[in-house]
Amino acid sequence: MILKTARLGHPAVRGACAAVPPEAVRSQAFQRFLDDMADTMREYQGVGLAANQVHEGLRAAVIEVRAEASRLRSVDPVPLTVLVNPEIVERSSELVDGYEGCLSVPGLRGTVPRHAWVRVRALGRDGSALDLRAEGFFARIIQHECDHLDGKVYMDRMTDLSTLSFTEEFERYGAR
Repeated sequence: MILKTARLGHPAVRGACAAVPPEAVRSQAFQRFLDDMADTMREYQGVGLAANQVHEGLRAAVIEVRAEASRLRSVDPVPLTVLVNPEIVERSSELVDGYEGCLSVPGLRGTVPRHAWVRVRALGRDGSALDLRAEGFFARIIQHECDHLDGKVYMDRMTDLSTLSFTEEFERYGAR
């Protein structure tokens, strides 16, 4: 089922999310919710979605970069990844600028500095412990989604608001 997304200005977007009890992760209701999140992310051609973006104040996110999208973005594909109660436990000192957009801030993009790599601990879809290191675009998405779970959006991290542009103009004229 496609879920309604919350846009910037709705309190759900700025709300910090509560941890998901580990015993709830395998429940049928939570598994259905994760499926609905993945369907919603794909419907809106996103590469990540946090639970509070669909009006649920839970620390859960889904990430996926499909092969066709990876070709357009010149990045490696990322299989569907579920992060429950993610915490970034280590990060590079190197920051890399990159353009980001957001399903909760439709139609806009801007340059955001992010750590080149991160290490995240979380529970996976089946409730098992995950400890993964991600770099490049995958690391950017993890940081973006973890920010959502803390009530932040990419614009909070922008250091140069002059890079903010409408997606149509960005696609027409490119990054300047």
